[in-house]
Order: sequence, then structure tokens, then C-alpha cells
Amino acid sequence: MSYGDAMTIRTRSEERRAEIVRAALEVIAERGYRGASLAAVAERVGLTQQGLLHHFPTKEALLVAVLKERDQWDAVPGSRWRLDLLGSLVEYNAMRPGIVQTFSALLGESVTEGHPAREFFTRRYGSVRASMAAVLRAEYGERLPSGLSPERAAPLLVAVMDGLQYQWLLDPESVDMPGAFRDFLTLLGEQPGPDED
Repeated sequence: MSYGDAMTIRTRSEERRAEIVRAALEVIAERGYRGASLAAVAERVGLTQQGLLHHFPTKEALLVAVLKERDQWDAVPGSRWRLDLLGSLVEYNAMRPGIVQTFSALLGESVTEGHPAREFFTRRYGSVRASMAAVLRAEYGERLPSGLSPERAAPLLVAVMDGLQYQWLLDPESVDMPGAFRDFLTLLGEQPGPDED
């Protein structure tokens, strides 16, 4: 087999894997992880279940690929987030409800014991909190106007982002996710009044 033939086979395999991951995203968004089957994903891409297993040997391996792919879409070069970029990310998420729904479904399911995504989300949230603390420190220094340290405020920032996603998914007509996030950023920068501590 020539080098060109090997590269063509490898490219086709990578394209097929990407197609499977996209199909898995759709199926998980529709049915949740526990309700999604490898057979349903395989059918969506025109493969047998055995054909799918050639690319992803287990459902858990496919889940990890889905989660990694989703995080790649939100990656910022050099991992240097800023508050204005977070606002742009929230606006971007409002344009892709299927991805947000998949992420939210997997996150919700992952809190149960033994869920294959639990370790992924635990590590991810540790990293996200550290990243958000760095964003807040770059914006405000060692203390936010409220007096909180970036480390204490970071979990709140993450909670607002994820909580808005759930509310928006449940009632998109009533919840302006980007607008609500902008309102939260305004709150971060406000000085507390004399009666507020």
C-alpha cells in the first residue's frame, strides 16, 4: 500500500469518526445518554453496530469523543478567556440549541453514581473554575467590586452560565440567555450599596 493510499484511508476513517460523533450528539440530545444506543447511532450514519464498533469500541468511548468534540467547539486559542468573550460564547450557544441540549443532558445524567461522564465533568469543572478565576482576576485583580476573591466568584460565574442554559432550553421564549448573562456581568462590576454587605 502506498503512502497516498494509507493517507486516503486514514482521512476517510477520520471523516467517518466525525460523522459518527455528530450523529451521537443528535441521538444523545434526543434521548439522553442512557436512552441512546449504539444501534441508533449506527443506523443514523448507515452503519451496522459492528461497523460502528470498529471506530468506537464501546459506548463510553463514543461518549468521551462526543464530549471532547463539544469542548473543541468552545475552545479559545491559547485558552485565554475574557469576560467579553464569555458573553460571545453565551450568544453563540443561543444559536446552537442541539449542542447545548446534549451537553445539558449529559451533565444532568453525569451526577449519578457510575455514570461514564462523571469523571470527565468533574475534571472539566475543576479546570473551568480555575479558568474563570483567571478571567475574573485579569478583569478585577485580587478582589471583585463586591469584595469576593476571583476563586470565590468563579463557581458563581459557572453556575450562572450553566443555569441560564437549562432555563433557556426549558423556555426559550421567556429566557433571553445572552441578555441575562449581560445583566449578570453588570452585577459583577457594580459596587454594593451602603446597606448591602
